Amino acid sequence: MNMTQVSGSSLTTSRRGFLGSTGLAAMGAILGGSLPISGDGGGIPAAHAQGAAAPAAPKGPQYLKFPGKSDKLVVLGEKPLVAETPESLLDDDTTPIDKFYIRNNGQIPEETKNPDAWKITIDGEVNNKLEITLGELKSKYKAVTRRMVLECGGNGRAGFSPPARGNQWTNGGAGCAEWTGVPLAEVLKAAGLKKTATYTAHYAADLHLSGDAKKPSLSRGVRIEKAMDPHTMIVWAMNGQPLPNIHGGPVRLIVPGWAGSASQKWLTRITIRDKEHDGPGMTEFSYRVAIKPMVPGNKADPKNFRILESMPVRSIITNPANGAKFAAGTKELKLRGASWAGDLTVKQIDVSTDFGASWQRAKLEKPKNKYDWQRWTATVKLPSDGYFEIWTRATDSRGAMQPHQAGFWNPQGYGGNAMHRIAVLVG
Repeated sequence: MNMTQVSGSSLTTSRRGFLGSTGLAAMGAILGGSLPISGDGGGIPAAHAQGAAAPAAPKGPQYLKFPGKSDKLVVLGEKPLVAETPESLLDDDTTPIDKFYIRNNGQIPEETKNPDAWKITIDGEVNNKLEITLGELKSKYKAVTRRMVLECGGNGRAGFSPPARGNQWTNGGAGCAEWTGVPLAEVLKAAGLKKTATYTAHYAADLHLSGDAKKPSLSRGVRIEKAMDPHTMIVWAMNGQPLPNIHGGPVRLIVPGWAGSASQKWLTRITIRDKEHDGPGMTEFSYRVAIKPMVPGNKADPKNFRILESMPVRSIITNPANGAKFAAGTKELKLRGASWAGDLTVKQIDVSTDFGASWQRAKLEKPKNKYDWQRWTATVKLPSDGYFEIWTRATDSRGAMQPHQAGFWNPQGYGGNAMHRIAVLVG
């Protein structure tokens, strides 16, 4: 099958763009005209359909220029640096470091010259305060390696209407790497948790954007039950290499299944608290979702919000790319993708080529270990040449299915997991 990938990714910096029209715009330019996305009746958020009323979008995505990173990552913010990965770059079983998304909250620290001397403190509601270096952590504990998804809490935010605050992630705020380290539970057991231990509080070496050393750029935490999950880890290697500075090296937390902000980078201290943590990123609307559904765009009441924990089910198409062009007469397409579901697993993937009028079951692979993403494949038949959209939806192990559009609006746009859609042209 002769296929030409059209330049451009499936991402756009437009606050209004959910599907991402960069690849489509490129395809349109080749054809000498534009290729419109299907109307709002097909699950595109109304804000996307009403593009004429929206502010003018940038001419195109801004691509990342950063040592060791792919120049195809799309910059969503510069201060702090935030960049997402086009879905078509997530086609590897294990996400390469250069393709892994970037999310920062403060200033990026300088790379340490002596990683093994890096010190981590465990204090608070423990019987024995611990101060342990990375070198000691490596020598005293047996290292384990697990392939697990790390996902930004705001992944899918661009799908909300009206727009929610924050970086306008489409689906690219996620990746699945091989993480090497030690279960956090083993270190906490060594410190001896008191009966009052309820919540963790994480602290890091990155400086606040203001430059105020007294202000943590972010200090998240998790329920002690999640901290004691054997998959919650203190890690020092990524894909078999020392953890890169941009990804939190020399040592960070990985709290799989939950918002990536809980997986503190440049980890320096974990304080065990006797109540829910209230650090920066834990209160009001930060990483919180509505308990009772609210009217989109209305003023929110902090009392109606709870902490975002397990991330929602999601499926993406990783091949072909959005905007791909196929030779005339192509009768079938082979699809590949990835899916994940927070603390749960994915039990079913369906794909559609007729705007959801009918669905076809995809072949779903088993995860390598818990919290690994599940790859899927499918072959779809096309009735003719022309324009087609391919949709994918995942269903998790409890039966929750991806919606047509991001629902349950909240001011900072968490939980947006609308079906992924790409467009292709045959002939």
